[in-house]
Amino acid sequence: MTAPDPDTRYRQPIRLRDGRPALIRALHADDLGRLERAFAQLDRQTIYTRFFGHRKGLTDAERAAIARNDFVRRAHLLVTVGEGDDEVVIGSGLYVVDREADPSSAEVAFVVEEDYQGQGLAGALLRALVDVARRHGLRRFTAEVLAHNAPMLAVFKRCGLPMTSRSESGIVKLAFELPQPDA
Repeated sequence: MTAPDPDTRYRQPIRLRDGRPALIRALHADDLGRLERAFAQLDRQTIYTRFFGHRKGLTDAERAAIARNDFVRRAHLLVTVGEGDDEVVIGSGLYVVDREADPSSAEVAFVVEEDYQGQGLAGALLRALVDVARRHGLRRFTAEVLAHNAPMLAVFKRCGLPMTSRSESGIVKLAFELPQPDA
């Protein structure tokens, strides 16, 4: 039996732009309730810009995927404030690898609760996911962003990674080359 991936215990304390402490950490199987509460707090527009449609909660497939957060094919990080029973999810970022299409590439996506937008969370999550992805041999991230989602497009433009983009039917399709460790 192999040891669990150390990224499954990922924890990185951060400070929001306004100085408040937060924590970027790995999603765990017991986070389902926290995620459902966080989703219920999201504004309809935030849900639309992240999921490209309106919906009321997590899908059955998303609930089931929580147990598959293996950091090889799927890495899901949360941003939380508070501790213990008072811990609240304020953002999340994940990547999903399609091993059949391109095992060196993963699609990346983010959502940040409205009261915490503009605090640097999406950029911090992106940097954390890049670090994890590199350790697992990924070379590229892709993302799809609604063309009118200027804040998320700005996060990607500021990330400093070599990027290509193209627009198609109101969606901007992005591809980022991940920096590789020195040989």
